[in-house]
Amino acid sequence: MRRQLIAGNWKMNLDKAGSVKLAQDLAVLTADVAGCDIAVVPPFVYVDAVAQALAGSKVVWGIQDCYFESNGAYTGEISVAMAKDLGCTYVILGHSERRHIIGETDALINKKTLAVLAGGMLPIVCVGETKEERESNRTMEVIGRQMAGSLAGLTAEQMKKTVIAYEPVWAIGTGLTASPAQAEEVHAAIRAIIAKTWDAETAGAVVIQYGGSVKSNNAKELLALPNVDGALVGGAALKADSFKGIIDGAQMQ
Repeated sequence: MRRQLIAGNWKMNLDKAGSVKLAQDLAVLTADVAGCDIAVVPPFVYVDAVAQALAGSKVVWGIQDCYFESNGAYTGEISVAMAKDLGCTYVILGHSERRHIIGETDALINKKTLAVLAGGMLPIVCVGETKEERESNRTMEVIGRQMAGSLAGLTAEQMKKTVIAYEPVWAIGTGLTASPAQAEEVHAAIRAIIAKTWDAETAGAVVIQYGGSVKSNNAKELLALPNVDGALVGGAALKADSFKGIIDGAQMQ
């Protein structure tokens, strides 16, 4: 039985005081949550402070990216071991902002995914199409290519530990949200790809999140879809009440 995962990606937002306050508020608001898993992913420089604020709560934490080498002369990079040292559970990889702004390739994301799994943490691997790609009916082609490249070489057991986040690029930070039918169509296709590449058991175990302008007023409908197993939340994760509203939508399922 898959558990819903609601994860908040704070991106490059908030200062230290704001990050700690948000974490403290979430620790209180989620004290009675039992129906889903909850994670927050703050900027790396605030992870330690956020971790202290969340200690003993229902909320775990992660980082927004990492490098695939274990150590060395890689200025500005963060290793899996460093994140694990701070108690991180999840690592977001291949977010569209890193694919399209930073220029990350599927091959690089694949190296990072394998490193995260080898290091004992859980990757959240993001896939999604641009507006142009959707309008030219290339959504499934793009998703298939990103999954094949980003997940190459994973065993079935490793795949079961990997979260997939479907984030249509055209819906991130735009206020646009995939319709329930659009979201379910792609999530079902992702699960079918996993079944074909690995097996049906693996496909049934993998958590597939939706991301893209998820808010408390649309979360319940999206999270009720058969193949949607949670949400990767951006802007709405920066306020405790709105993030809790999305968590509540998951618990209603």
